[in-house]
Amino acid sequence: MNFVDEAEIYVKAGDGGPGAVSFRREKYVPRGGPDGGDGGQGGDVRFVVDPGLNTLQPFRYRKRFTAQSGQAGRGKKMHGRSGRDLIVKVPAGTIVMDADTGLVLYDLGYPGDSWIAARGGRGGRGNAHFATPTNQAPRYSEEGMKGDERRLRLELKLLADVGIVGAPNSGKSTLLSRYSAARPKVAAYPFTTLIPHLGVVEVGSEESFVMADIPGLIEGAHAGVGMGTDFLKHIERTSVLLHLLDVSAGRDDAMRQFEMIRQELYRHDPVLLTKNTIVALNKIDISTESNLLSVKSRIEANGIRVFPISAHTGWGLKKLLKVLLSEIRECRKGPQDHGQGTV
Repeated sequence: MNFVDEAEIYVKAGDGGPGAVSFRREKYVPRGGPDGGDGGQGGDVRFVVDPGLNTLQPFRYRKRFTAQSGQAGRGKKMHGRSGRDLIVKVPAGTIVMDADTGLVLYDLGYPGDSWIAARGGRGGRGNAHFATPTNQAPRYSEEGMKGDERRLRLELKLLADVGIVGAPNSGKSTLLSRYSAARPKVAAYPFTTLIPHLGVVEVGSEESFVMADIPGLIEGAHAGVGMGTDFLKHIERTSVLLHLLDVSAGRDDAMRQFEMIRQELYRHDPVLLTKNTIVALNKIDISTESNLLSVKSRIEANGIRVFPISAHTGWGLKKLLKVLLSEIRECRKGPQDHGQGTV
């Protein structure tokens, strides 16, 4: 399935059913009267987070979502049946915006979140409601109210515990495949990863977390260069940033990578630099010890923890996993902001 992280759709709630105009006519009832029932309520369009989805691909071809309208009222004061709600499943991390104004309407950030995107119209009242002492046989009723309709823009920001960031070809995909069952494309050239990949990392039999391989960032990414802002936004949702550096090319190149990525994160959103960050120095199996120690000391001088690893051979991965898990546990203890937004 292709990765799609933006979509524009039209939603229409069901219309309310019309009220009935009816009069009671029975053989042994001398004084029949108006007995028109009310129309049924129109169905709502409701967005619900489905944990099994991680893309907006289903919205690539289906653009219109319409709930069922309410049925008309009938005689004997029988109300029309209400229309069924339409449930629209979206992945966790979906932001719903008004397509015309760009206003954020709701943030469906977590499994279990739901939101009514369009409310169904109220059913019209039957003529039984309008009988008065001076008008005992009203021959009119109400039409049902129209259901809400609107154009919406959906934007997905992946929800992951750990986001792996780094320059192209730094080994992010290899690391993800080492820790999880995800099998992103791995090759010895830049921009192998063209879409974000998610992997579930199993720790023991009862604990797990989600790791995201964010496509390689280059200088100017905050302004749309390369993969650009298409993927920087996915980093906003992660609890922990794992900054992967390739130290095999030399200490100067490694430090340039480090500073460049930090600058791109800051220019996209300064808050990203306040996230819990761990640096992994990758490819130590083909790097010199002097390069490794120099880069490690210079980064640690900024108060950031550094761990040498080799994603290719597996060296240092167990220790790094323990540190990541400890950070995630701490983040999960903090307050969570679920599904905030406005109607």
